Amino acid sequence: PPPPAVDETAEEQADPELLEIFQEEAADILNAVEEGLRRWRANEADTAALQDLKRALHTLKGGARMAGVMGMGNLSHNTEGLLRQVDEGGVTPSAELFDLLEEAYDVLVTMLHKVQDGQAAQEADDLNTRLMAMSGVTAPAAGGESAQEAEAGIERQENDRDQSLDSEGDDFVPAAGPIPAMALGDESAETQPNRREDMHKAGESWADNKYGRRGQIRVNTNLLNNLVNYAGEVSIARSRMEQQIFGFRDNLGELNRNITRFRDQLRELEIQSESQILYRLDQQQDDASIGSDFDPLEFDRFSKLQHVSRSLTEGLHDLTTIQMTMGNFVGEAESVLQQQARINTELQEGLMRTRMIHFSTQAARLRHILRQTARELGKRAELRITGTEVEIDRNVLERMIGPFEHMIRNALDHGIETASERKRAGKPVVGRITIDTSQEGSEIVIRFSDDGAGLDIDAIREKAIERGLTSRDANLTDEEMIQFILISGFSTASRVTHLSGRGVGMDVVHNEVKQLGGVMSVDTKRGAGTTFIIRLPLTLSITQAMMIYVGDQLFAIPLPSVVNIIEYPIDKLNKIAVGKNPLLNHNDQVYPYMDLGARLGLPAQARNGRKVPVLLARAGTREVAIQVDGLGGTREIVIKSLGSQLSEIKGLAGATILGDGKVVLILDIAGLWYADDTVHVERVAEKKPAEEVRERPVIMVVDDSLTVRKVTGKHLQKRGLEVMVAKDGIDAVEQLRDRVPDVMLVDIEMPRMDGYELTSRVRSEAKLKHIPIIIITSRAGGKHRKHALKLGADMYMSKPYQEEELFKNIDTLLVKGRSK
Repeated sequence: PPPPAVDETAEEQADPELLEIFQEEAADILNAVEEGLRRWRANEADTAALQDLKRALHTLKGGARMAGVMGMGNLSHNTEGLLRQVDEGGVTPSAELFDLLEEAYDVLVTMLHKVQDGQAAQEADDLNTRLMAMSGVTAPAAGGESAQEAEAGIERQENDRDQSLDSEGDDFVPAAGPIPAMALGDESAETQPNRREDMHKAGESWADNKYGRRGQIRVNTNLLNNLVNYAGEVSIARSRMEQQIFGFRDNLGELNRNITRFRDQLRELEIQSESQILYRLDQQQDDASIGSDFDPLEFDRFSKLQHVSRSLTEGLHDLTTIQMTMGNFVGEAESVLQQQARINTELQEGLMRTRMIHFSTQAARLRHILRQTARELGKRAELRITGTEVEIDRNVLERMIGPFEHMIRNALDHGIETASERKRAGKPVVGRITIDTSQEGSEIVIRFSDDGAGLDIDAIREKAIERGLTSRDANLTDEEMIQFILISGFSTASRVTHLSGRGVGMDVVHNEVKQLGGVMSVDTKRGAGTTFIIRLPLTLSITQAMMIYVGDQLFAIPLPSVVNIIEYPIDKLNKIAVGKNPLLNHNDQVYPYMDLGARLGLPAQARNGRKVPVLLARAGTREVAIQVDGLGGTREIVIKSLGSQLSEIKGLAGATILGDGKVVLILDIAGLWYADDTVHVERVAEKKPAEEVRERPVIMVVDDSLTVRKVTGKHLQKRGLEVMVAKDGIDAVEQLRDRVPDVMLVDIEMPRMDGYELTSRVRSEAKLKHIPIIIITSRAGGKHRKHALKLGADMYMSKPYQEEELFKNIDTLLVKGRSK
């Protein structure tokens, strides 16, 4: 009997679980259909490709009918019937045949998209009729296939299935199950579990044999993304723990120095006590009350001091033991952190690998878009994809599919000529679009090229002038003109269609690439075609970055965009040509130059050296020189997306969180260079750097006692003063090279360099001699005071001091300094 009439709402009435399974597997099966069709068209003698194509359609047909998607099932059935006629010699391969098969594939893809969107897959009546006509089968009546055709079709399907199983063994398990029951629509409660089991087995068998996924499981993408984010948070927490361990290690070093000082003082105490005892012994040798048989140390008047000294020695020994134990604990903690870092890296890499997919998974979809667009435009073109085995982050690839579709449509509409135009130009009638994918370091490089007419620079110039983006007398290079096509709303199309003329296209591509942290450049040649080079990060979560300082601000630059780092003399930078296009010459190569501090509007840092670091970085199609104030090394960072307030600011690619909790912005070099698409940094003539403007006075505390430094610093900060601390004179001298305080508070007794030597050193240097110095010491004698004032100290205070007196003296010296 003939099958019942097709119900367009069959998808809605189908078992939801079966429909979900079908949607998951159908995309993979359609990829196999496209792959087999492409192989067979490239080599008509490839019978293996033909058999793979037939088996894939056979599986798709059965799965679609079990899921209730009858439109896809009938179209797959008719396409398979046509291929069977080719296999049996009834139909000869031809360009018309391949075009019809490709159209059938495209319609199947469209149907699947509708099913995924919850819509009904309509019957492709016209396409079904053409497929049956080419295969020599009479078109069915309005009510469906004839009984004879249905029975013959069922018999052929069963024979084909038996032959496939005999020839292939366990390599192929058809998803259709018992086709007669499915074709007749025998749906009973008893058969539903069997159908579900058949669908599972069919999907698993196909996936295992065609894609090597045996033993694997499906994981929700959102869950995987959350796991990657959690791994990133673990990295941040580990960095914070490392910061704390480093701080603990520094404090242990401070403790070690204090123990050393304590040991020296205790040794001095022992020497002094021994000296006093010997002195008293000499004085009392004639005293009759002291017998010659007793040592003075055996009397109570001498033993008290000795007991205190011995107790202090034991306490010092215990303190040293505790310090060594804590040092061992810190060492063990650092070892554990290193092991945890390795494990965390392996975890992140493993999670990243689970999100990596081959570029080939989207090849069929892109070819579908190309064929569909070419039919609409009446042009002929082919898509060649190389490097399909390159693995890309799933999120990156999925976000780039939309831009790729824009680029394919744009290349067909604007680039690829019609068949007659290409023939006159001596080109092959069929145009070619090539997508080449490769991995370079931690970047994915995608070269999207066509062999069309190339970009019309003159048309771009006229459109830019028309929109007021430039003037006719502006001397812009071709490279600068090309940047206009990346502006939103910019289009050179003469008329508006559903494909072009609306100004939506390349700006979408450019914005998406920027949001992914990548860069895009364009290379075109009139009459030869256009190439878009897109560089994307290998993953969106973790990357290597160069940490740089601009003024006192820390920023991160993605390491792949940094080509080289050089040190450039300051005097040569000041002599760079003044104007809108400053150029830096290095190794006989000229680079456009930009001062990053001036570009960001940050005050320059005072420079004591003769050279400054300059980054040679990649910005679009060229390399540029970017001057920074300092380098902070490279580190692995976790990329965090910016909020809505900052995402629209050009020049920012994201942010990251350091171990100390500080948020650091990630700069986008191309975005900084091309502000409003064509902006150049203008340098003015050489001028002296502006003097540092201080909102709060800076006080330097120089004392070897950690307690004194912390307590004094806390009191000064409460009064609104900025504090610098140094543990001795040498440390103070090193800090004075980078920053000059407004007042110095100096102790006298310190290791390496005492307060007298430091005062003398400060007063002997022209850059430092104006700094007011207050000596704060426990030496209250007049001799010490006189010597300190003679060396150049402004004030002398003895410990313990009154806080109000100290702040009064500081205020007096600050006022005196301002008056000078």
